[in-house]
Amino acid sequence: MEASFLCPYPSFSGYRTSKDAPQIQSVYVQKVITCFPIRNQDQKRSQKLYIVPNRTIARFCVSTSSVGSLDVGETSHGNYVSTGFSSSRHNQSMSDLERQLQEVFDEIKTMIRMGNKKDAIDLLKANYEVVQERLGAGAKGIEEAAILDVIALGYMAVGDLKRVGSLLNLMSEVVNNLEDGVPHLDSILMHMGSMYSTMGNFEKSLDVYQRTIGIIENSYGKDNAFLVTPCLGMAKALGTIGKATKAIEVYQRAITILESSRGAESKDLVVPLLSLGNLLLKEGKAIDAETLFTRVLNIYKKFYGQNDGRVGMAMNSLAHAKCAQGNIEEAIRLYKSSLQIIKDSNYMSVDDNITEKMRVDLAELLHAVGRGQEGRELLEECLLITERYKGEGHPSLVTHMINLATSYSRSKNYVEAEHLLRRSLEIMIKNTGSEDQSISFPMLQLAVTLFQLKQDEEAEQLALEALRIREKAFGENSLPVGEALDCLVSIQTRLGGDDSELLKLLKRILTIQEKEFGYDSEEVMVTLKKIVFYLDKLGRKDEKFPLQRRLSVLRRKYKQRIHH
Repeated sequence: MEASFLCPYPSFSGYRTSKDAPQIQSVYVQKVITCFPIRNQDQKRSQKLYIVPNRTIARFCVSTSSVGSLDVGETSHGNYVSTGFSSSRHNQSMSDLERQLQEVFDEIKTMIRMGNKKDAIDLLKANYEVVQERLGAGAKGIEEAAILDVIALGYMAVGDLKRVGSLLNLMSEVVNNLEDGVPHLDSILMHMGSMYSTMGNFEKSLDVYQRTIGIIENSYGKDNAFLVTPCLGMAKALGTIGKATKAIEVYQRAITILESSRGAESKDLVVPLLSLGNLLLKEGKAIDAETLFTRVLNIYKKFYGQNDGRVGMAMNSLAHAKCAQGNIEEAIRLYKSSLQIIKDSNYMSVDDNITEKMRVDLAELLHAVGRGQEGRELLEECLLITERYKGEGHPSLVTHMINLATSYSRSKNYVEAEHLLRRSLEIMIKNTGSEDQSISFPMLQLAVTLFQLKQDEEAEQLALEALRIREKAFGENSLPVGEALDCLVSIQTRLGGDDSELLKLLKRILTIQEKEFGYDSEEVMVTLKKIVFYLDKLGRKDEKFPLQRRLSVLRRKYKQRIHH
């Protein structure tokens, strides 16, 4: 595990490059759902899917997606698929059974929204028993695949990923025995691809997306808009596993299809343009990303006007691209404008975590360019909003307190930093206990702050405690332990600690750094210099000379690296 604060935002050690630039999370929701009746293999047996606890009519549904999207910033209620019925490529009137099939999924969603998770699980279990009986009787057709599909989507909605995994295994057995021409199979495969991605099984996700694309191409051609949804799913999976070149190709295909079918300024282009832009930004292609984000901005302005919250979100993406190119002043201007538009339009609540992240990103950039006071005001705003909406002892305050303390430390205001770090440590201990590894991070930062305030005895005690917690949590040769040791050596050196003991600690640090950063890293060079100093001081010349030679070689290498 890397030695960094266990909070969503980094300390202000320098603004992130395009590779780590924050991204707008696009939401792509399939809006169009088509259901079909479930036919029993044996018509004499009356098998039903049960609605718990009151109704026992046969119900179930499976969705077929068309190209649809929620605009950036909108969220669906939960992780389930939206279930609004509409005519799509399978233009058919709904039977009574089909309406019943839709109701079961609506029921699950309602239960989850109302907090009745147990009832939702009971409903899913009852329906699973029915499909198990059908499978046991040898029925393994599209109907059974559809039933399993929506049960799996239901378990996704309640957050039981383990059950989703076992259902996907069962679904694979069924769909692998079905011919590609079976109606509605593409819909089920698309859901499977999405669920596999959520489970982190990207290879299987790619396999089912590829099959989906093949089915649609054979039925409707290679330029049909129904290809967009599986293409976006596939591109996202490819990007996640590091196959960026292929992912970019697939995104571009989806964009080309939409441009030809919907027009170059269609709102449907927003999601793929943002997704591709974010991937290009991650790959260091900020200029190309800027072009795509500018298109999104213009589309939103055309449909919603200059002052809509979605325009603010697009400006935020554009700011990332400008920042990655080093155009800092323009990035700051865009960040500020985006926050102002979102605030004035009431597009999101004041305490929304997306706008909170935008404030922190802007604060981080302002600090990086020497405008710490402006950045600090934004961090204080984040802290005040969180206190107002969540209470003075809420764990989410800790992130803002640590960020603000870091800012104060950079401006040499260690007294304010100390106050904030003590508060954050109290909150964390109250919420996680005194042995949880997460408390070692503000604890160590407080030790550093007290060291700056010349309160060395308390600083030493905190550093020792942080070291003990980290050794237990991460292991004696881990990077977090090395960080704590480095802090402890600085404190004990000023306290006049025993030179031999300090040398032992430095050798431990060196071993950790060699493993984590490499034998010729700058970190290793700095620690070697300290070790040589103490060996010289202790008169241990036999040990000193080989390390001194190694240090000289590293210094030459480092100078050459700087010059080149």
